[in-house]
Amino acid sequence: MGLKKIVTILKSQYYRISKSGAAYARYVGVEVGENCRILTSSFGSEPWLIKIGNKVTITSGVRIITHDGATWLVEDEDGRREFFARVEIEDNVFVGLNAIIMPGVKIESNSIVAAGSVVTKSVPSGSIVGGNPARIIAKTEDYKKRVLESYVSKSEMDYSKPFKERVLEVVSNDFKPFLK
Repeated sequence: MGLKKIVTILKSQYYRISKSGAAYARYVGVEVGENCRILTSSFGSEPWLIKIGNKVTITSGVRIITHDGATWLVEDEDGRREFFARVEIEDNVFVGLNAIIMPGVKIESNSIVAAGSVVTKSVPSGSIVGGNPARIIAKTEDYKKRVLESYVSKSEMDYSKPFKERVLEVVSNDFKPFLK
């Protein structure tokens, strides 16, 4: 292994460990807007095909894929086939834990991708999507209304107390209804 390769690996690890997720994403070639929380480092082999807008949260375990690796199986006298496609995530988007964003997907503004979702098609503005494959399950505005009506606000929490104590004072003891 050459010195240049070692320096590249060390620099990548430095960004991954010591810098913000947005700084690491920019380092590997992702176009990233302002005020983003990026908690993943999985941008595939073509990170320069990914564009992330402003005020986007991408949680841990999220994978953004920009190519179709199954083309490995398709070859004729002209050679193996390749497919690459951009992924764009617009402003004010939340992508939940372990979601997978497939090639060619655009997630429009003010949308939420539920944890564990596999997003195979583009997401229209103001939508909440979930499942495998992801489908529209609600509107972001309805979710916002429910949160404002039912969830505790920061002003209602006692920040003079340690985090655990503060959370235990406001935690919900209700469980969700059983699946039918």
